[in-house]
Amino acid sequence: MDSTEYYVVRKKAVPEVLLSVVKAKRLLESGKVPTIQDAVDQVGISRSSFYKYKDDIFPFYDNTQGRTITFIFEMDDEPGLLSDLLKIVAEYRANILTIHQSIPINGTASLSISIQVLQTTRDLSSMVEEMEQQKGVHYVKILSKE
Repeated sequence: MDSTEYYVVRKKAVPEVLLSVVKAKRLLESGKVPTIQDAVDQVGISRSSFYKYKDDIFPFYDNTQGRTITFIFEMDDEPGLLSDLLKIVAEYRANILTIHQSIPINGTASLSISIQVLQTTRDLSSMVEEMEQQKGVHYVKILSKE
């Protein structure tokens, strides 16, 4: 029995050939190139590499529509920081389902936010990156993807 497992890794940990497969798929989907051969030529990989990995690599946001994603944050207990994070979720057009913040201890709080990914939701990878860059956010982790 073949079991499918998924991993979430940062882009810097992904081999270049897999990133090139994603680029080739985007070229094809956008219509910028008419054939797979044109796409692989443009990104510098072989057709066999493309076919080997095309069904197994995709940007995080491509496989999330209609799903619920729960994020865990560790952040400073600063006025307005939660509001800033919620504003980012709104800007990326995801639907907030739940919010839970722990009582801060030593100036640090844990926060969980569950969102629903909609058809109108923008690039989740960029959303997570923007959240991580907020002053006062120590880390953002994806707890679950249902």
